[in-house]
Amino acid sequence: MDLLQALVLGLVEGITEYLPVSSTGHLLIAQRLLGIGASDAANGYAIAIQAGAIVAVLGTYRQRVGVMLQGVVGRNSTGLQLAICIIVAFIPAAILGVLFDARIEQYLFGVKPVIAAWIAGGVLILALSRWVQSRREGRDLTQLTWQAAVLIGLAQCIAMWPGTSRSLVTILGGLAVGLSLAAAVEFAFLLGVLTLTAATAYAIIKSGDSMIAAFGWPALLTGFLAAWISAALAVKWMVAWLNRHGLTLFAWWRFASAALAAWLLL
Repeated sequence: MDLLQALVLGLVEGITEYLPVSSTGHLLIAQRLLGIGASDAANGYAIAIQAGAIVAVLGTYRQRVGVMLQGVVGRNSTGLQLAICIIVAFIPAAILGVLFDARIEQYLFGVKPVIAAWIAGGVLILALSRWVQSRREGRDLTQLTWQAAVLIGLAQCIAMWPGTSRSLVTILGGLAVGLSLAAAVEFAFLLGVLTLTAATAYAIIKSGDSMIAAFGWPALLTGFLAAWISAALAVKWMVAWLNRHGLTLFAWWRFASAALAAWLLL
């Protein structure tokens, strides 16, 4: 992998990680377009550069993260409640991820499963578009209970199928338990920080040596930096867009991505 390929993959990761279009699906397609074949090292690289997107969200929501850290050390009860909700929402995906990681990589890390997930997610967005628009008002994060957070965490498990989009299912899960659209988006992003951190750490432990051997440190650092900068911009744009227009745009994005991937496959 040269630095230009690493830059492209980092940009793809950063732009798509928090949009409801599936960064994993886009990265798999981008790797094939760039001539990077399927391997444990390539799959691990796609996950490892998520660290850049993690840093971007930590910067964007640093005040909320600070409140949660105060709660963890016993200085803010509201922050502690939210931190507990983030943790319990993370647990279902953590358990299922460890149990089924090998099978997911074996059967679902491919172009055809991604295309199917892109189409299904686009149809779901269109079907729920009016409902999503009606959920602009609702509970804020200070009113979220741990029981509701568990339900959001179960919804997140659906995104283990590449192409589904973790942000899409967690936003819809947040709306389903009564959060406002703005609160559901914020919770999805904050939950993503913990989920992506765990996935990145697992990928580095599992495939770190093979990634370094195959691609080298410069490619990893380039992908990380590109993902960081592009994710910071994408998150700000997405929040502003959703508040005005809802999710419909991303249904058409998913259909276009599926059509392009199908054309490339043929």
